[in-house]
Amino acid sequence: MYLDTVTYYRDQQAWQDLQKFLPEELRLTPESAPEEEFWDWRGHRVHLDRYRRPEAKAKVLLHHGVGTNGRQMMLILGAPLAERGYETVALDNLGYGLTQVQAGTNPSYDDWVDLVVDFLAAEQQRDDRPIVLYGLSAGGMLTYHVAAKAPRNTLKGIVGMTFLDSRIQQVRDETAHDKLTARSVPLLGPLARTPAAQIKYPMSLASKMSALANDPGAMRVFMKDRTSAANWVTVRFLASYMNYTPAVEPEQFDACPILLTQPAADRWTPLHLSELVLNKITKVPVETVMLENAGHYPLEQPGLRQLQDAVTEFVARSG
Repeated sequence: MYLDTVTYYRDQQAWQDLQKFLPEELRLTPESAPEEEFWDWRGHRVHLDRYRRPEAKAKVLLHHGVGTNGRQMMLILGAPLAERGYETVALDNLGYGLTQVQAGTNPSYDDWVDLVVDFLAAEQQRDDRPIVLYGLSAGGMLTYHVAAKAPRNTLKGIVGMTFLDSRIQQVRDETAHDKLTARSVPLLGPLARTPAAQIKYPMSLASKMSALANDPGAMRVFMKDRTSAANWVTVRFLASYMNYTPAVEPEQFDACPILLTQPAADRWTPLHLSELVLNKITKVPVETVMLENAGHYPLEQPGLRQLQDAVTEFVARSG
């Protein structure tokens, strides 16, 4: 059994309100919106947005962070890449977007990683086209965690809006809602091993969610959307997210090339936090592209265009 009845983005107002803050040429219509489908995974129904391009030479899988969802990834990158000829798929991971979590379960961040690893395997069974994985915010480091755990040659490249190792105290201090929250992380592990693991906590109080977007109007939309920035997560998820250990540490990572698309006006995760991870990676090419005038969730030009151009060029090279 699932927790919720089936719902679709075609019936949701939140993303339609958000896209009003995007350049007009990026706004979706009922005719240009992606196809919606569900994928069953370990008793959960995972929502997918997809632009099918059978003739495309490569596919791009897009992943949200802890304050966004798959449809919001399609708005800024998935739809523009599809217009450029690539097949794109955006998924809602457990607890976010329109994915339906099996009733009675309490997924962890480890489940997030396993879900994407398994979804990539399912996509490879469909066809053998190369896949690049993109992640915004916390989704950036998830791309690394997935690439580190997936079988070799699963991914041709990963792109992150940021790469954060939440095990590092500096990262916790600079990205949490406040210093007290950042320094309370060690308490989450013991709590996650008790019945308190089920308790839900708003991500807006756990993290610096107020810096998700630089436009105040867009932030008002985000903070009313329980499928993205206004979401609540369990203690178990928070504990596993903040303490996740990758299958391969950065010093030994050699799975695929990496691209960081860093918003230049990011008030949540500035460049130096990603460099704590990326500066340790020497076995594969690592590239950084700065997105001018763009916030953490980029709504602004020319940063949006630079994001789309950088990912297009990266996918073309990776394929």
